[in-house]
Amino acid sequence: MTARPEQPVSHRRRTTRRRALVAGVSALGITGAAIVTTSMLSTAGAASSWPSDTGSKPVSKTVPVSGTYDGGMKKFYGTGALGGDGQDEGQDPVFELADGATLKNVIIGTPAADGVHCKGSCTLQNVWWLDVGEDAASFKGKSSSAQYKVIGGGAKKADDKVLQFNGAGTLTVSGFRVEDFGKLVRSCGNCKTQYKRTIVLKDIDVVAPGKSLVGINTNYGDTATLSQIRIQGDSKKKIKTCTRYQGNNTGKEPKDLGSGADEKYCKFSSSDITYN
Repeated sequence: MTARPEQPVSHRRRTTRRRALVAGVSALGITGAAIVTTSMLSTAGAASSWPSDTGSKPVSKTVPVSGTYDGGMKKFYGTGALGGDGQDEGQDPVFELADGATLKNVIIGTPAADGVHCKGSCTLQNVWWLDVGEDAASFKGKSSSAQYKVIGGGAKKADDKVLQFNGAGTLTVSGFRVEDFGKLVRSCGNCKTQYKRTIVLKDIDVVAPGKSLVGINTNYGDTATLSQIRIQGDSKKKIKTCTRYQGNNTGKEPKDLGSGADEKYCKFSSSDITYN
């Protein structure tokens, strides 16, 4: 069933910057990934409320993660070189995950810099972003078999994109909550190297305001499958569901080709999207 057409939205990134973190917090660098035994994962769908942290950790240098890093629900925030909270391109992340790594039970506060980078397949489990910086997470693996999984958690206050899909493979987001955002997921529209990307969104709570759930590039064969999407506070249905673009590798703004279900690239029916 084809959804009604939706109004186009610009892919261009905003340049506004949010308020910087209150000065005076001492910086304590974290130099590596630590494994702790705390297990605080939610297992039953998207959370209805935001978690409280168990303490705060300033991060002045990107934390490399291989294997599993369990943050014990501490709040991590950038300081020093990671103290930016704007939309400037090329910022460093708070966490960088090696191929196959898992990051779980983490709250990322503000400043959030460029959030989390995945260099290959990765799992983000019960990770929360309180005030998204450049992006919440970016997925950069080069293999078509790469699997990126975002399980539980949530993000809010994203000027533009929440999850940036630059690499190849499949991104699956489930049990996630997003509030006050630009785009929940965007397949890179103008990266120098482009890939076919597969996106799956299921069991997602969406709270307006927001612009778009997912943007894909049909000319590279991208697909997006949506199910169990619950949208709150959008009675006029202004939030786009799935937007199709003509991507490029030249850095130009990608062409907006329209949005809504089409059974080929944007795969869902009207019953997969509910409004409250």
